[in-house]
Amino acid sequence: MTELLTNARTASRVNTAAGSGKSAKPAVAGPSVPRSTAPRTTRRRLGPGRAVPFGRLIGPVLVVAVWWFASAVGYLDPRILSGPGTMLSTASDLVSSGRLQDNVLISLQRAGLGLLFGVAAGVVLAVAAGLSRTGEYLLDGPLQIKRAIPSLAMLPLLILWLGIGEQMKVTVIALGVAVSMYINTYASLTGIDSRYVELAEGLDLSRAQFVRKVVVPGSLPGFFVGLRLGVTASWLGLIVVEQINATSGIGYMMFQAQQYAQSDVIIVGLVAYGIFGFASDAAVRAVERRVLSWRRTLAG
Repeated sequence: MTELLTNARTASRVNTAAGSGKSAKPAVAGPSVPRSTAPRTTRRRLGPGRAVPFGRLIGPVLVVAVWWFASAVGYLDPRILSGPGTMLSTASDLVSSGRLQDNVLISLQRAGLGLLFGVAAGVVLAVAAGLSRTGEYLLDGPLQIKRAIPSLAMLPLLILWLGIGEQMKVTVIALGVAVSMYINTYASLTGIDSRYVELAEGLDLSRAQFVRKVVVPGSLPGFFVGLRLGVTASWLGLIVVEQINATSGIGYMMFQAQQYAQSDVIIVGLVAYGIFGFASDAAVRAVERRVLSWRRTLAG
């Protein structure tokens, strides 16, 4: 989109110079004007300030430090909330037995498949509704209705249709991801300034050039917002489906620990979910900064 505006401005300047038929006159040197000796006022900084490398880890590290301190001084009852030391010991035992790795791999597979199918479906539906009036009239209404119905509320119906196997679990995750992707990508597409469309028509761009130079750059910010929300939705859906008629996964491991009042195992599962959610969001942020490096935003 920036390339499109630059080309248009260059063409406008060339046309103006050719129409005037006058050459620019060199500047005439005049008497030097003394600079003002008044003291310059310091500009107030209104932005969030300079970014600190790995600054987003400060919050989680602080939470763990407070948790560790409260457990060490006896403020936390270990029967209700185990301390970090106990949690690390339990995690080590689970890793040694292979139980944690097996459940983590199954959970990652479910979340990954649900995220993949949900992102693909959400983007396709958003493009179909955002670039076509027919698509908008046919798709936007049903999808807005689906947005008002939580995916978890459809769980009994999906169990009836698909059973309690992996297909049902991946479908529940994909539905939550697809809605987040559709809403944000569609809003970004329909929010593109109409002047860019008029400019593309004035430059006689083809449909493919219009999509590449206007639609894709204009929709990428909304796409990445939807992707971040979709990643979160995949983990939320995973937590639920793994505690309903499941025989494997982190959620199943936590549900089994609840039956035997093993709060340390439950904490290990929660920490695993938190680590995966934080790491996946950080990965999406890194890709977003790289792809949208042409933008100047408060995030830096």
